[in-house]
Amino acid sequence: MFIVYGSDMCPDCVACKLNFDAYGIEYRFIDINARLKDLSDFLVLRDSDPVFDRCKSIHDIGLPAIVREDGSVFLSWEKYIEELGHTVLIPDTAGAACGTDGKGC
Repeated sequence: MFIVYGSDMCPDCVACKLNFDAYGIEYRFIDINARLKDLSDFLVLRDSDPVFDRCKSIHDIGLPAIVREDGSVFLSWEKYIEELGHTVLIPDTAGAACGTDGKGC
């Protein structure tokens, strides 16, 4: 089962959850805004895993962050959905963003 670090305020996280639910992908969602410990755990992961280097360089948060059972992290949930042979579902929040530049999260 995946662990998904995200936020219910993040449109990309909402879309990820919608797709994972629709396609029966098992995950545990950790809303980093709900508890400071969860935010701290995410920040430790973000600061130590090179998968976040590009996000940090363009001032994105890096959400949603999906952690596999082996501890490896990936950020492109859309690519994962497509690799499974599914179509990415787009929720009503399409076009919303939480990055400082109006793109990404």
